[in-house]
Amino acid sequence: MITQTQSARFNSLSLDCGLVLSPVDVAFETYGELNADKSNAILIEHAFSGDAHAAGADAEGKIGWWDNMIGSGKGFDTDRYFVICSNVLSGCRGTTGPGSINPATGAPYGTTFPGVTIADMVRLQKKLVDRLGIHRLLSVSGGSMGGMQALEWAVSFPDAVASVIPIACTARHSAMQIAFNEVGRQAIMADLDWAGGNYYSGKMPGRGLSVARMVGHITYMSDDSMREKFGRRMRDRDKFGYDFSVDFEVENYLRYRGSQFVDRFDANSYLYITKAMDYFDLSAGYPSLAASFERATCRFLVLSFTSDWLYPSYQSQEIVNALRGRNRDVAYCELESSYGHDAFLVEVKEQAEMVGGFLAQTLKEISRR
Repeated sequence: MITQTQSARFNSLSLDCGLVLSPVDVAFETYGELNADKSNAILIEHAFSGDAHAAGADAEGKIGWWDNMIGSGKGFDTDRYFVICSNVLSGCRGTTGPGSINPATGAPYGTTFPGVTIADMVRLQKKLVDRLGIHRLLSVSGGSMGGMQALEWAVSFPDAVASVIPIACTARHSAMQIAFNEVGRQAIMADLDWAGGNYYSGKMPGRGLSVARMVGHITYMSDDSMREKFGRRMRDRDKFGYDFSVDFEVENYLRYRGSQFVDRFDANSYLYITKAMDYFDLSAGYPSLAASFERATCRFLVLSFTSDWLYPSYQSQEIVNALRGRNRDVAYCELESSYGHDAFLVEVKEQAEMVGGFLAQTLKEISRR
């Protein structure tokens, strides 16, 4: 499946911070065909470092980040469903963000870009879905930050979505999750090349961004997966160097991941998106998390993974308990995996079976009505 990224422009977007962003571009891809009554559309939400290229191969042959879940006969079966994935607001892969040109100055926004929230991201996605002529989505799904967006859809636009599938996510960040994000932000801002966010005409703060990615990547794995993949194996040597070069395989892996990330991600986008995740609290403005679901009318399938210590299962269970407290239609499963938080990207067999069954049942119920 060869895919092509498309773009849509909107005149303006009102933000939670009180400012209005104008204009706003959003990059997106679609897979499969929209049926006649437009009832088979699914919106896929990407995680923090993802983008609109979720499936298939692009013009350069790069495979989408969730290609093992989206496609013919897969969990999100493109023979049956029309799947949409867009890059989030403040991103750096085609959607307006801090690296975009500010029309008022003719220069990149940098840190003059307004602060954004998960709700702002979802509000832009709603504009895109409306532009595509879709009045009600069959489902919204994503893992990690993608799951947060799916939950926001259920609460902010209850009439526009029939089901949501939040995977390996939370209704609000814990102190530990905020702490890891802050370490990453501080690594970037401590890099002299960051220059207060005004580095676009100079050198990217690659060292800081690389360290931020290294810290983040550790949280995506688990003790078991790191032990299995690396153990204490040495890197191209049989004894310690007694210096600060690479001794262990795991050191080499993290440095590679960090340098690879610098080639495709904007440091300021890292700052803005992690802040949006930290700001997210579905219960904000409500007496409780359960009360936030009062307006939600869709079906829910909540998935978590046993070895995920970044978004541990108790956070998914809090969501499930809150939904049950409001007598909402919710199914929950904790899937066995040793891959840690990354399990939703790699441990797809059982996940795909559950998602496929849930979507088929949801579409059947809609058709019956």
